[in-house]
Amino acid sequence: MEYALPTYSFVSPPELSQGVSTQYPVVVIGGGLTGLTLLCDLLQRGVQAILIDEDDTVGVRGASSRGICYAQNSLEIFKRLGTYDRIKAKGVEWSIGRTFAGEDEIYSFDLAKQSTHNASCQPPFINIQQFYVEWFLVERILEMSPNAIRWKNKLSAISQDENTVALTVDTPAGTYRCAAQFAVDCTGANSFVRATLGINAPRATGVDRWCISDVKFKHQPAKERWTWIKAPFNDDRCVWQHLMADDVWRLDYQMSVDDDPEYVSRRDVVEERLRKHFGDDVEFDLMWVGPYSYRDLLIDEFRKGRVFFAGDAAHVMSPFGARGGNSGVQDADNLAWKLALVLQGRAGEALLNSYHAERREAAQVNIKATARTNRFLTPRSRSEHALRNAVIDLARAQPFARALVNTGRLSVASAYTQSPLNFGRCAGGSIQNVALDAAEDLSAFIARQAGRMVVVAHDRMCYQGLDCVALEAGFPVRFTVLRDDTSEIARQLKLEHGECALIRPDLHHAGCIPAAQIGAVLGFIFHEN
Repeated sequence: MEYALPTYSFVSPPELSQGVSTQYPVVVIGGGLTGLTLLCDLLQRGVQAILIDEDDTVGVRGASSRGICYAQNSLEIFKRLGTYDRIKAKGVEWSIGRTFAGEDEIYSFDLAKQSTHNASCQPPFINIQQFYVEWFLVERILEMSPNAIRWKNKLSAISQDENTVALTVDTPAGTYRCAAQFAVDCTGANSFVRATLGINAPRATGVDRWCISDVKFKHQPAKERWTWIKAPFNDDRCVWQHLMADDVWRLDYQMSVDDDPEYVSRRDVVEERLRKHFGDDVEFDLMWVGPYSYRDLLIDEFRKGRVFFAGDAAHVMSPFGARGGNSGVQDADNLAWKLALVLQGRAGEALLNSYHAERREAAQVNIKATARTNRFLTPRSRSEHALRNAVIDLARAQPFARALVNTGRLSVASAYTQSPLNFGRCAGGSIQNVALDAAEDLSAFIARQAGRMVVVAHDRMCYQGLDCVALEAGFPVRFTVLRDDTSEIARQLKLEHGECALIRPDLHHAGCIPAAQIGAVLGFIFHEN
């Protein structure tokens, strides 16, 4: 069996069919996970953006499931975008993970019981093939704007001046030119845009290689995330075992540095490896198999004039902890509300500078976390080998040592500790999507505010002395008092009496500040930063 991906028809753009010259508010370049998330978010905020993509399908033609683990923060974002219900219905929820060394279980966790994940209306993780997530985003986009995605449109030239970005696009019907107030590059690690604009993209020299196998079993293994640091059925190298949608299992087998990737990924070799893993009598159907390798990448500038870089065009990291695709979704979530406010004239263009400050910090944190996991899973030096073996031996005997086992610190919402939009206590963190009542959660409430930042106080008395009507007329904000039956929202915001909390449209905390300072803070965020 093989994956069957949808295909979309090429439609001649108006620049060719009508001979018009058009300038768009935003052109998104690249129709992968990050680009589609960004376009969907922009359209939902009323920005008539378009997306160009050189292919005519989702996912990667002939490729595997690719990214499969979608973290709680991404699921909260998809909830705001209207695709979460389909993801939940199709995918597999999980919170329990187990780690083995040989036959011994040396570490386990249940994210649903941890404070970092237990307040949200969304589960800690859902496993689903990436092409499904992209597919659902495409269909949501088509509901809002049937011609917003331009398939078989390949960017061939890009330039910019102080006011516009100029793009040249090749299609089956000919070449056309268009312009944009802003462009966002979501084309991936081998970015043509980045190369054209001279953006430095240093890469790490190390590389790790894996064989990905997507498998359907007649008799299913336990529906949990299992990892092996030393798998006896993979020559004592690492293995990942995850269930995805359609009862397909994703199995990642680490290769040695000397292995021939093509040989290791041969179907007969993979079938023999599966029998070593699950027993000679295992019955299965291979959906897809192929080699995978990665290198880290982090660019110096996430914004170059009127062009922004997001997803793999800005940062690439190893897959440990499911930080790559989730980080790209967060990039889109961070940028969309800022672009919308600026384009609608409700904020100054300086607001856009915070995208680089916040998302590059997030990428640095993610790359650092995955690099540490890589050193634990694939020790390069004698000292790293000794440390890993000591941790494994200690974890077998002592419960306190099990937290030192590092098979991937799982993706969580980024904290923007260096953001220019931070004020007062608790600034920069993400707020979980708590339920406010039986009918509405925080995400839905924020979505109803049409891009406004929400100012929250314990009660209306905190707003005494403030002209809230004038502030709401002058800034994209909404003053409110939020409560829920469990007081979870109060715990999330960490408000003290006399303070107001500022919740951004992306559910990040801009800080707890005295009510008297609200006007000055709003002025800085929207017009001066």
